Amino acid sequence: MALRKLLFRVYALNSTPHSVKVLNTHMSAFSVLSPNSDLRVKHDRHNLCFSITLGGSQDSAVLRYKFTSKKEVDLLSTYVPESFRGKGVAALLSKAAMDFLVEENLKAHISCWYIKKYVEETPLLGYKDLIIF
Repeated sequence: MALRKLLFRVYALNSTPHSVKVLNTHMSAFSVLSPNSDLRVKHDRHNLCFSITLGGSQDSAVLRYKFTSKKEVDLLSTYVPESFRGKGVAALLSKAAMDFLVEENLKAHISCWYIKKYVEETPLLGYKDLIIF
């Protein structure tokens, strides 16, 4: 378990919001989605969400947020279709949202349990400084 967390943290430090490699920390082994899967996180500022369209289908994984003030957001929820759960898709969305906070110099309340877990499990990225408790 500790080795998986360490490897995930190292991966997270070296990844970008548009990374196509997704680690799966479920069970005892890592797996990587196909490099040909071309997963890209899209930020839809108008609809206040980040999304990943999965496997050329209509299914999308989505992270939703809302502004609570000019420099604060609430990270509301993440949704990943069942067939793509456990493959790191929610982590990609969470990283993109946290990177958005950094780029825009924003603070965040976190309503979503998964994003809270992501921030706690990736302390080396320094995202805790962005959170309003």
